Amino acid sequence: MRRYIIRLFTAGLLAAGLGTSLAAPAEAARVTATVDLSAQLMYVSVGNTHAYTWKISSGRKGFRTPTGTYKPTRMYRKYFSRKYDGSPMPNSIFFRGGYAIHGTGYTKSLGRPASHGCVRLHPENARTLYNLVNSHGRANTRIRIKY
Repeated sequence: MRRYIIRLFTAGLLAAGLGTSLAAPAEAARVTATVDLSAQLMYVSVGNTHAYTWKISSGRKGFRTPTGTYKPTRMYRKYFSRKYDGSPMPNSIFFRGGYAIHGTGYTKSLGRPASHGCVRLHPENARTLYNLVNSHGRANTRIRIKY
């Protein structure tokens, strides 16, 4: 009986020109974090709207920050580096292996290369980005790193 009612309802929608899409999910706005290594800046946009520009620190001499376009792979509010003496990496958004965007206590270094390859942000900015990615979803987030 239920199938019969659904078929009648669907047929009525088609006849009325309304199709069968009753409640298509709204497309989530895309979050894009563009890291400009030469300027040591990150530009964040939500949808087509520029939202933030922040100073970053990327890989210093001998420690390269990988370029390319990525999706977040893992996220942690609290994380401690396994490779670098348990250094805190708050609001970590991993995008390629052990490389992440994360907060740093070394805020005086922001604006110049200083990391082992990660992209460092001021802790408040890292929290803001983490919350944006968390609310819009990793699938709707792109991280673009370029010179």
